[in-house]
Amino acid sequence: MKIHEYQGKAILKKYGVSIPRGAMATSPEEAEGIARELFSSGATGVVVKAQIHAGGRGKGGGVKIAKSVAEAGEIAGKMLGMKLITHQTGPEGRTVRRLLIEETLPIEKELYLGILVDRAEGKPVFMASAAGGMEIEQVAAENPDAILKQHIDPGIGLEPFQARKMAFRLGLSAHQITSAVQFLMRLYQAFLGTDASLVEINPFITTTDGRLFALDAKLTFDDNALFRHPDIRELRDITEEDPLEVEASKYNLNYIKLDGNVGCMVNGAGLAMATMDIIKYAGGMPANFLDVGGGANAEQVAHAFEILLSDKNVKAVLINIFGGILRVDTLATGVVEAAKKTNIQLPIVLRLEGTNVNEGKKILVESGFNFVVCDTMKDAADKVVAAAR
Repeated sequence: MKIHEYQGKAILKKYGVSIPRGAMATSPEEAEGIARELFSSGATGVVVKAQIHAGGRGKGGGVKIAKSVAEAGEIAGKMLGMKLITHQTGPEGRTVRRLLIEETLPIEKELYLGILVDRAEGKPVFMASAAGGMEIEQVAAENPDAILKQHIDPGIGLEPFQARKMAFRLGLSAHQITSAVQFLMRLYQAFLGTDASLVEINPFITTTDGRLFALDAKLTFDDNALFRHPDIRELRDITEEDPLEVEASKYNLNYIKLDGNVGCMVNGAGLAMATMDIIKYAGGMPANFLDVGGGANAEQVAHAFEILLSDKNVKAVLINIFGGILRVDTLATGVVEAAKKTNIQLPIVLRLEGTNVNEGKKILVESGFNFVVCDTMKDAADKVVAAAR
């Protein structure tokens, strides 16, 4: 689950991580009120930042500096409701509904910090770079040696000597090292304490008077751990998510929308990946990743089918099921129920194997719908791609 920058900074503040003063606004009047308070308490300027779940906001016009209260309100008025397009939003962009108004700071250096799970190592890895303010992917591509990596033993945690080593290698001055070590240790505690899958500070800045701040904050969380964090779960903003993905989450379905025209319904993530691969191999493009899970019931399958058909780009559907816990007759019943409910007109190709496969095929054949049942994945992929064309 992703959250907004202002929400991420509020979490970091609880762990003692230094952030600029500021607050969230949803109207020009609120923006002016926050700016007025900041100016009255010593700020020399304020930055108005669009809050969307995407990077590259500055290049898209979603980050502006105001030198007065009136200018902050004027910028907020133009920014709220705008369609912000960045390299991460795609051409459709995202509507700006919230703003972060915070003080400007006298920046000396822009650095990068990030913590995520290195799955190959089975450990968290702390990354740091002196090339802050840039996309870390670009830094990795152009100069991979510029990224420092420190793996962390999950049983011990980040140790002070590891934080000191990173601080020195970032080129911080001697009088900043102690503060930097505290900053890095607190950042790791935030990562660990919230069951985050990513904590990224870009840029992590030093100021001309020697202070350290998280000027930006990107936090994402492991969905499987949200039951332990109801306060974080409440931060979810479904307006920033694809409506079909939101609908799928209501029924515990794993759905991700893609750009193709072949809808996929599969049980098991590995089989779903293989199904998307074989559709590509057959010359087609998958329209989604949809894993109904091993224990899905007929109602969940019916909802999954409806979600697939809600995507206007889908021209044909491939259902690829290996019946283990999810019996094939259960799946077939759900597919028939959904087909009746939606009055389906699209070609439906199925490849079925496993528990009660013959009973499932019989349900499909006797349904009255023109389902195409195949024996192999390759045959199913060839037929569904041809149908989609």
